[in-house]
Amino acid sequence: MRTDITEMLGIEFPILAFSHCRDVVAAVSKAGGMGVLGAVAHSPKALEIDLDWIEDEIGDRPYGVDMIVPARYAGDQDGGYTMGDLINLIPPEHKEFLDDILRRYEVPEFPPDAESGRGFDKFSDAPFSDKSAGPQVEIALAHKTAFLANALGPPPQHMIDSAKDAGRLVGALAGRPVHAERSVQAGVDIIIAQGGEAGGHTGEIGSMVLIPEIVDAVDVPVLGAGGIGRGRQMAAAMALGAQGVWCGSVWLTTDEAETDPVVKEKMLRATSADTMRSRSLTGKPARMLKSAWTEEWESADTPDPLGMPLQPILTAEAQRRITRASRNAGSGAEKLANYFVGQIVGSMNNRKGAGQVVMEMIEEFIEAVESLSAQLEV
Repeated sequence: MRTDITEMLGIEFPILAFSHCRDVVAAVSKAGGMGVLGAVAHSPKALEIDLDWIEDEIGDRPYGVDMIVPARYAGDQDGGYTMGDLINLIPPEHKEFLDDILRRYEVPEFPPDAESGRGFDKFSDAPFSDKSAGPQVEIALAHKTAFLANALGPPPQHMIDSAKDAGRLVGALAGRPVHAERSVQAGVDIIIAQGGEAGGHTGEIGSMVLIPEIVDAVDVPVLGAGGIGRGRQMAAAMALGAQGVWCGSVWLTTDEAETDPVVKEKMLRATSADTMRSRSLTGKPARMLKSAWTEEWESADTPDPLGMPLQPILTAEAQRRITRASRNAGSGAEKLANYFVGQIVGSMNNRKGAGQVVMEMIEEFIEAVESLSAQLEV
């Protein structure tokens, strides 16, 4: 295929695969698309290890790195809080509510000899912040990454400038045309127009409406995202003006994905109606599987989720406890277990490799385009 995206990135197919799993990133890049590693949960050392591994696997094929640096977060107006400052900001009633959930669903505490991860460094920078992302940007640019993306609006200007100085391309996700315009004004090369069907942090406007709005609003190539995991959906996005697609959810049930086995099984059984936008994990609206966890946070008599990054700090250890205990079938932890995923989950019903997903998307894309072309024949 030949589009602005394939020409800019030097790839065969205009399919960009966002994944937190390095195996998925490598598999998609080797299949002719481009894998983009989600780095938000990586320590600098872990990111360096994974990027080294990816480059060993894919050789000179291009790949990208995605980060989460919000335009605003708790404490940024005061120069940015430390982790210790943020922990002290969490209201007691939220801690009590979370403890009550874990107690009612009988989620066991970590055994004394288990590594719980509770030991936050109170002097470290806040997660999901410009300061915490700084080392990740440096490591990404020290490797052969072709593309850096920010998942929450325009990247910080220094991130754009550093990437441009290193000859790399920069992208940003946008849920409204005005967001896309701001990113382009800041110097972004590619816009990911992410509709409300998408998994993770997403807005409310559906892809069918959003993609052409953003294509008309900016003068840089646009990737369609949100509800895209099959060739027909890829063809629809490109018919709306996108030069390629950005897919995330569809890789979560692939053979290479490190998705927790309990959650992966839930996804394989889920329908497109089994997701919702919730602030319960990150403090910002993010689409995820419906579960007992989301039900608890949606109840009218419960505290509203805190903003980012307070909510993930509050819930991080609880989520680790839930994941650890969810392997017990029928347990309360199994009922609570969930993860970010988009409405495309209703089509993610079979186990397959990431490379196979790419090939099936291209085959169905060709069939869809040929079918449309045939309708124009006289």
